[in-house]
Amino acid sequence: MQKEILSQKIIQYKLERLALEVVENLANAENEIILLGIKKNGYVIAQKVAALMQPYFKQSIVVSGISLNKQHPDDVQIDNPVTLNDKHIVVVDDVANTGRTLMYALKPLLQQYPKSIQTMVLIDRMHKLFPVKPDYVGLSVATTLQEHISVEMNKEQIVGAYLL
Repeated sequence: MQKEILSQKIIQYKLERLALEVVENLANAENEIILLGIKKNGYVIAQKVAALMQPYFKQSIVVSGISLNKQHPDDVQIDNPVTLNDKHIVVVDDVANTGRTLMYALKPLLQQYPKSIQTMVLIDRMHKLFPVKPDYVGLSVATTLQEHISVEMNKEQIVGAYLL
């Protein structure tokens, strides 16, 4: 049985709020801002947040994807690798559970010298086993370890978030 925890309308509101939080924190950024979305849902969220941020920035906002196996994240690839030196980076995912995915997604970023690295998730489950606390959170949900959260997509549209 699944229970809706975020409707499509509320998700849009959360994305707008997340975008404005990033705008407030990076308002004085001089270089381009890079949003790296963890594929595939994180990438869609990153694209939507970037579009909402763009009217507030004169510099460009670049969106790229990060590919990794979430169960065995030993090989992490950034699509269309860009120079991260002296750039503000925001790593985006749909749900943070233990922090493992976000932690491993940071690995290739540390091979360069970004100006800052921040993390964003639509939903934080708060079961951290790794030392990653998202900087931007759409919704924090207390769940049991047996429960799961699914963010459902229909092509490039976020349909809703469900507790399973």
